[in-house]
Amino acid sequence: MYGQKAEDGFIDAHSHIWTRDIDKFPLSGGAVIEDLDPPSFTTEELLALIPQHGVDRVVLIQHHLFYGYDNSYMIDAAQRFPARFRIVGMVDDRAPAPDKKMRALANQAVTGFRITSWIHGRRWLSGDGMAAMWACAAETGQAICCLMDPADLSSLDSMCKRHPDTKVVVDHFARIGVDGTIRDRDLDRLCRLARHKNTHVKISAYYALGDKAEPYLDLLPMIDRLLSAYGPERLMWASDSPYQLVGDHSYGASLGLVRDRLKGLSSGDRDWLLRGTANKVYWY
Repeated sequence: MYGQKAEDGFIDAHSHIWTRDIDKFPLSGGAVIEDLDPPSFTTEELLALIPQHGVDRVVLIQHHLFYGYDNSYMIDAAQRFPARFRIVGMVDDRAPAPDKKMRALANQAVTGFRITSWIHGRRWLSGDGMAAMWACAAETGQAICCLMDPADLSSLDSMCKRHPDTKVVVDHFARIGVDGTIRDRDLDRLCRLARHKNTHVKISAYYALGDKAEPYLDLLPMIDRLLSAYGPERLMWASDSPYQLVGDHSYGASLGLVRDRLKGLSSGDRDWLLRGTANKVYWY
């Protein structure tokens, strides 16, 4: 659908964008302009940042807190810079025919859809609409991208078993270590998902996990475990900007953990982590 020659640079598989131009791109769900934190992270700000780090392309992730199910700002970015962006959008699985909306968005560079346990709680994967989304994604090739906590891994495992042909991406290590502790039982459950051959994991959001301090070396054992379980072809680096840019954190340190700190990888393995997997999943 979006076949194009891959760029030579890296791919950031996860960044948000938002704008203070709320007249053109209104906020949703009761959010007000004062809620934007950082106050601004526009398409142009992202595009000014990434070349400094050898990044050519970015997967834009819908931010439900600010835009709800309105994907307009990301679609605008992808229309203006089609070689740079792909989109993980959102549709409401509790509204009629979410699968029809998915198919309509496929022609607007939306090659994935975010779902999250944070909206509907422990029943996040239930219902006819959610089943329709997973079945549709298996047909279109759009990825189902999961923002979730470790407690939700078991329910995701069951869903992957029911929909083996659907591409799945787990965001931010399933937030293992968000409370400062990386528990073996949580990591075991995340690694168990690797038996589903279409499941992938974003190794991302370092600012929020473990010790939450650069250079994030405490996260290397978790990445090594995932490499053993999934292989580099099903893991992808991502920054989770702009949150990775706040306080004492930096974009360069996020990229550097994978580019410079991981030991024992071939150049081909590292290429999968920094470009190949995201290209395979989102640029197809």
